[in-house]
Amino acid sequence: MKPLSYVQVRTAREAIEAFVAAGESARYIAGGTNLYDLMKLGIEKPAHLIDIADLDGANRIDTGGDRLFFGGAALMADVAEHPVVRDDYPVLAESLSKAASQQLRNMATVGGNLLQRTRCPYFRNGANGTYPCNKREPGSGCAAIGGMDRSQAVLGASAACNAVSPGDWPVALMAMDAAVELQGLDGTRVIPISELYRPPSRTPHLEFTIGREEIVTGISVPKTAAGRNSTYLKVRDRESYAFALVSAAVALEMDGDRVRQAHVALGGVATVPWRARPAEALLRGETLDRERALEAARAAFAEARAGRHNAFKIELGARTLADAIINAGSKSR
Repeated sequence: MKPLSYVQVRTAREAIEAFVAAGESARYIAGGTNLYDLMKLGIEKPAHLIDIADLDGANRIDTGGDRLFFGGAALMADVAEHPVVRDDYPVLAESLSKAASQQLRNMATVGGNLLQRTRCPYFRNGANGTYPCNKREPGSGCAAIGGMDRSQAVLGASAACNAVSPGDWPVALMAMDAAVELQGLDGTRVIPISELYRPPSRTPHLEFTIGREEIVTGISVPKTAAGRNSTYLKVRDRESYAFALVSAAVALEMDGDRVRQAHVALGGVATVPWRARPAEALLRGETLDRERALEAARAAFAEARAGRHNAFKIELGARTLADAIINAGSKSR
């Protein structure tokens, strides 16, 4: 048994002060559904846990005003089942309900889910030194490149890492132009979710732009007419709880059969939640039909690069995205 200290706090300030005082071996914990996994695998080895699940107001869900707001400690299940989210922003509700088992959704928080670490098998199964991994041990190499890369990224990979960003919820938030509220020693700051994730480049162990002591205290999503015409489509090896081979988040602002504005993001195929700007540009102002949807979807994968075993993701991804575009457009009729 390894010694481990644990403390519960009530305010973000208390949490940050406890975290800083505990030093390098401290970790925040809320639902713990990712951290406990990594501890059991020997990847994370904290000596101090600061429990932030019950921070004052941290589980707030506010659908008033011109933005949706979700406290960082709001549970995935509660957000997915909220009537405004479910009815007016199905892309958000569906990304959460398809993200995990019901038991996990009852424990996991929406803030913690943003910081979920990759499910790359070389990252998760090599803590004993079996496989090199630049995320786990910077500079050691990447066994996935040239290895069994069926589940790896075809977009955004570098010579140092091709691990897929695992989340569903971040993909939907990326499509919906969400912002993330962070609190640290110097106060609160808000950043677009697109700025939260770092592409691997030569430093894949640096996955997020969040400061070491910072806490995700909230997530906000601008209200938009595209919310109702939205969907999250996920393809996986089995229909029950599994991570995406390919996923697509699409929200469309429609004028009859014509697309006025498109919001498109991809999951399961990239090293970060991937905004598909080329697809959005080809859809904007066009009449929506299957041919146009497939053309836009193929444009989203124009820069994709396959490895030894994952070339199928490019065609699967394009067809999945085309289906999601048609599905989102059909909700306006």
